[in-house]
Amino acid sequence: MVSLNRVIFFCLLAFVIAYTLSRALKRVALHVGLVDAPGGRKRHEGNIPLIGGVAMFCGFAVSTLASGELLKPYVSLLTALGILVVVGLLDDLHDVRPGWKIVAQIVAALFMTSWAGVYVSQLGNMLGFGPLNLYGWAIPFTVVCVLGIINAINMADGVDGLAGGLSLVGLAFFGASALVLGLHAVAIPVLIMMSAVAGFLLLNMRFPWQPRAQVFMGDSGSMMLGLFLTWFSVQIAQGEAPHLPPITAVWFLAVPVMDMGLVTVRRIVRGRDPLKAGRDHVHHVLLHAGFSPAQTVGLMLLASLLFAMSGFVAWRMGVPDWVMFCAFMGLFALYYGLSRRVWRIVRFLKRFRSADAG
Repeated sequence: MVSLNRVIFFCLLAFVIAYTLSRALKRVALHVGLVDAPGGRKRHEGNIPLIGGVAMFCGFAVSTLASGELLKPYVSLLTALGILVVVGLLDDLHDVRPGWKIVAQIVAALFMTSWAGVYVSQLGNMLGFGPLNLYGWAIPFTVVCVLGIINAINMADGVDGLAGGLSLVGLAFFGASALVLGLHAVAIPVLIMMSAVAGFLLLNMRFPWQPRAQVFMGDSGSMMLGLFLTWFSVQIAQGEAPHLPPITAVWFLAVPVMDMGLVTVRRIVRGRDPLKAGRDHVHHVLLHAGFSPAQTVGLMLLASLLFAMSGFVAWRMGVPDWVMFCAFMGLFALYYGLSRRVWRIVRFLKRFRSADAG
């Protein structure tokens, strides 16, 4: 058992490394062209270094390696994360073909399922007829979940601090759930990654003293965080011992999951590529409505926090899985219905903001 003082030390180490590297690697990134240039759908100002993913990975990896006893169960995790960071870096530098990125994500998912044995074996009592067991579909289903969450985080990475902030909310509730369940060995890596993400966000979010992001996480960061979130959501939500209901884990990631689901369905209906980048996400709607980037991120993080808190409280109160599943699907249906009137909503919000300003 790792002492509290050591856990605090590892968390601080991850925070300091992620923050320091995010600052130190900026010049290197600018020199080698590891930057996100403005233009097209990208509205930011100037070339922004894409080194947040590397900084967060190094913060987490060094802290985990330094811990010694934490390393053994998570060699497969570090390997899988490392693969995604390298492929993400290559994509940020040279635009790797989407097919190769998907291959890398599948390989990382197989490390999770086949090497570490972390996969979704049952979905809980979501329909009210008893636990839904996946049997032979467990590993394929888990691989699809990995691909889905990775792309959900990637799609959210469109406003300063949004993808990192949503990831931080999810990590916080997964960590709290693990502690409530007594899964301290699972909670510690989550807390360490939270610290690394927080260190990165100090240079990625907008603050009064920082009008725009100094660094971006890039594909290396979004893919790494997507895998990490899926890994620990599955690990906490499966097993013989008391565990987190799988549907509650979905509530912890409600905002990125619903946004990805909505955009995917809408693009398929319209005959468009669901994985192609675009400006039809909820954060784009808020920006079109006149909200500033900081306000947009604040509203979406508040929504994420409320959904995650609702899921956590409902779980602790013993609300049945099928009720939480129906509530989530109802929420998604409402979200989809509103999206069909998106421009009316934008006009309403603009009038509301104009009246409020007056």
